[in-house]
Amino acid sequence: MTEQDGEPAAAARTRVQVEDAGAVRLLTLDGPRSRNAVGPEVYREVQARIVDAGTDPAVRAIVLTGAGGFFSSGGNVLALRDSAEGTLAQATAKTDGLNAMIKAIVDGPVPVIAAVEGGAAGAGASLALACDLIVAAEGATFTAAYVRVGLSPDGGITHFLRDALPRQLVMEMCLLGRPMPAARLAQAGVVNLLAADGAVLQAAMELAGTLASGPPNAIRRIRELVNAAPRNGLADHQEAEARAINLARFGAEAKEGLSAFLDKRRPDFSGL
Repeated sequence: MTEQDGEPAAAARTRVQVEDAGAVRLLTLDGPRSRNAVGPEVYREVQARIVDAGTDPAVRAIVLTGAGGFFSSGGNVLALRDSAEGTLAQATAKTDGLNAMIKAIVDGPVPVIAAVEGGAAGAGASLALACDLIVAAEGATFTAAYVRVGLSPDGGITHFLRDALPRQLVMEMCLLGRPMPAARLAQAGVVNLLAADGAVLQAAMELAGTLASGPPNAIRRIRELVNAAPRNGLADHQEAEARAINLARFGAEAKEGLSAFLDKRRPDFSGL
């Protein structure tokens, strides 16, 4: 969370910069004066960019990062305080926007990698945790310090954390509000790759390049199955897996992949 007190709104506002590197789309939260704070405008912008990437066949992977050596400080505390002067409906609309952004990342057809330099806090941590893979700096931290300002977490952060971590570790993060080192989360399996400070974006782009060269329909099905697994019973999930693989075996991706394996060559999924 960030305060942003006394700064002109235009100067403090975080923008979403877009850049394509081959089949990888890079989305950068750019608001260094606020450490890339997020709010309703950012929620809508990121959601729109994710949805747009999902409809563009040239985009096969997304990297989400923050400018200025920090991923995102989360919500603007000044705005949160002032929101109490509005209505519950207005406050709900803002959290609905946050949730819609998170849902777009999880449900979209394109895999998303978070490249976390410095730290990710509050809604910024929710944003990083919603991504399929996380590359973090060795010195980065993840923080859920809502309790310090008398609030409870939002944006799905307790869902993502509890899905991956022991209950007591999630309680430590949320009840005490202490920054959690990325190295500790890497040991727990939440962070996929640690990189040297300053080298995170390069590592994330390389990982995204690997995804971008893979079979897009198979990757989409894998993401759907992994995300659905916690809410499915075994029989239902086996049925979903069987349906996915049996449809896939007749497709161009499986034809190329299996032929390449038998021919002892690298598969070429470009153009599929």
